[in-house]
Formats: sequence, structure tokens, C-alpha cells
Amino acid sequence: MSWLGAPLAWALLALLGLAVAKEENQMETCCGPIVPRREWNALPSRCTKKLSLPVNYVVVSHTAGSHCDTPALCRQQAQNVQHYHAQTLDWCDVAYNFLIGEDGLVYEGRGWDLMGDHASLWNNKAIGITFMGNFMERSPAPRALRAARSLLACGVALNALTPDYELKGHRDVQQTLSPGDRLYDIIREWPHYRL
Repeated sequence: MSWLGAPLAWALLALLGLAVAKEENQMETCCGPIVPRREWNALPSRCTKKLSLPVNYVVVSHTAGSHCDTPALCRQQAQNVQHYHAQTLDWCDVAYNFLIGEDGLVYEGRGWDLMGDHASLWNNKAIGITFMGNFMERSPAPRALRAARSLLACGVALNALTPDYELKGHRDVQQTLSPGDRLYDIIREWPHYRL
């Protein structure tokens, strides 16, 4: 290496180090992959009620229907849930702010700032996250759990959730079996869970 090459190499390594550090820092506050509504072919929303962000609560539920473990199946399942809520029940949209697939992806429902229809008296003060599937007898895939935890960290980073938000199971706020026994056992171990 020439006498000019060594300092140049060190400068490049230093720049690379800074770039890696910056990227790692951004990753801590960056949301994981969220499938936008247009990519899962969501119907247009008729919802208008906004949440006052940041909110202090997150309510976790399950759809109690079919599970999905590929992007194609999860897109279809998100459409099915929305169709039931918007067409059959005549709600303004899918009830949840976000839907979690066992493909490891988060599907945008009403998003961070629109009030959901997921937990009665809690709708105006909580983000509703649902896992697509029935988790009474089995646990969601680990990648679905990671996606949900990443989404929660993202909510704090975006100031949609307070840093000390409380996580609740659907059955904690309403008379229901949701989010299923196995999923409920898991979320009760998460740091923000409060009864």
C-alpha cells in the first residue's frame, strides 16, 4: 500500500463506521415492514374520528378466524376481516389499527391516528393490534410476535404511543376470550403489560 493509500483506507473505514453506526441508530427508531393499505387492496376507509396522540394504551386481540403464514394468505385474510367489518357490520373500516400476520408482517388497518372499533370504551384511548388467527390452543409464530414488538417500539419512536404505555389483552377490557389463551399468556410477559 502506498503512503497515500493507508490514510485513504483509514478515512474510508472511518466513514463506513460512521455510516454503520448511523444506520444502527436509525434501525432502533425505525418501523419494521408495514404493509400499507393499498398493497393489501383495502377498501377506502369512511372513518373520520381521530385519536389524540400519543395514546397511553394498546389493546391486543386476535381475529379468532383463519390464520395466515404467507403474504398472499395474509393479504387475503386482511381483506376478509375488513369485508366483514365494513360490509357485514357496516363499520367505517376494519376495526383495528394494525393486523399482524404469521408471515411476520404488519398490515396497516386504520393506522396510528384514526380511532378503531376494537374494544368498546377503550377505542378513543388505545391503539388496537390484532393477530390474524385463533390463538386459544396455539401460539402465534415467533416472527409474528417479533413484528408486534417492533410495531410497539415504532409507535413510541413516532410519538403515537407514550413511552410508558400500558399493554392490555382484549379480555382485560371487555368480556371476550380474545386474544386467545396462548397469546394472552405470551403478552402478559411483555414489559408494558398491565392488568
